[in-house]
Amino acid sequence: MKNPDALGLKRDGISIFKELALFQDYNGFPAFKRALVDFMGEIRGNKVSFDPNHVVLTAGATSANETLMFCLADQGDAFLLPTPYYPGFDRDLRWRTGVEIVPIHCTSSNGFKVTLPAIEQAYRQAQKRKLRVKGVLITNPSNPLGTTMARDELDLLINFIEDKQIHLISDEIYSGTVFTSPSFVSVMEVLKDRDLDQTQVWERVHIVYSLSKDLGLPGFRVGAIYSNDPVVVSAATKMSSFGLVSSQTQYLLSAMLLDKKFTKEYMSENHKRLQKQQKDLVAGLEKAGIRCLDSNAGLFCWVDMRHLLKSNTFEAEMELWQKIVYHVKINISPGSSCHCIEPGWFRVCFANMSESTLKLAIQRLKSFVSSIGMKSQNHQELKSLRRKSRNNWVFRLSLQSFYDREQDATT
Repeated sequence: MKNPDALGLKRDGISIFKELALFQDYNGFPAFKRALVDFMGEIRGNKVSFDPNHVVLTAGATSANETLMFCLADQGDAFLLPTPYYPGFDRDLRWRTGVEIVPIHCTSSNGFKVTLPAIEQAYRQAQKRKLRVKGVLITNPSNPLGTTMARDELDLLINFIEDKQIHLISDEIYSGTVFTSPSFVSVMEVLKDRDLDQTQVWERVHIVYSLSKDLGLPGFRVGAIYSNDPVVVSAATKMSSFGLVSSQTQYLLSAMLLDKKFTKEYMSENHKRLQKQQKDLVAGLEKAGIRCLDSNAGLFCWVDMRHLLKSNTFEAEMELWQKIVYHVKINISPGSSCHCIEPGWFRVCFANMSESTLKLAIQRLKSFVSSIGMKSQNHQELKSLRRKSRNNWVFRLSLQSFYDREQDATT
């Protein structure tokens, strides 16, 4: 409302509709790419800068990830992904490319952090399947965990890809949603700190970014690939013709991102709201006897409902999920859909609802957990009554047997 020129597709009050409606350079608007890389640098505390000539614009992060698969791998090659991971990767990375995903199994024992034994095990598993591993793909901050990767994890991954001479894709579309410590550390920052620029590993690390999460604009379909490899940039740019960002969208967002006062205030307010909403969700779930993984980013929490399962199986997880969806009327994601190897974890989104809706959701979950507790208690009481009844029956039999023996002795 405060920027009628941008929204009205005007420049200095004069319409540029015709200019925007005609064919544009597939490389994207230079002004928008400069504004985008400046924004990416600001999110990272300006600890690292980005060259707009290394940016390839895509129709969202979905297109960016698929394009990188086409550029870096052939059909039948593999990428390693830490679990749990975003379920959409099964579609984005595989459906049209023929690339295989091999999971790096992470566990709750260390907060689902990536470890060297887990990476090496995944690599060996790929070799057993006769798959050529072309790289590792991570989400940082993580979807669905809502956590940022520690620097030592990033160091470990860089060492691994350097040793194996493979690629690393860091999907950083949630980098602007970090609302509390620890702060976000980009893989580019680690490379810089280790003086790895202008090396082979420097060209083997690629970043995927999008404005869908940080600015809440998923409908605008604005994503980007950032790579230091000129061959990847060239190939991805040619492929981007299949999923361009519209000219009017680039023009509007150029004006938005260049308004530093707006972006600064927006990001600050967004962090405050995310932190409050996450805090309210975690506190409400704790009152219901449900704990969450400690998180500091993203739009969701990784919720531990293992104690509500009838058995430690994925069948029990699906049964619990169906009850929550169909009876409690709350839409959450079961951990098995994220390839988590431990049944009973769920992803709960909190950022796309009002405070009143969140309170209602928590209230419903509390009632549901209480009902499970009552059923369990009633079940235990019933078992206890049956046990007492059985014991009395055995006692009566024993007593009758005693009387019979006494009678026989008297006789």
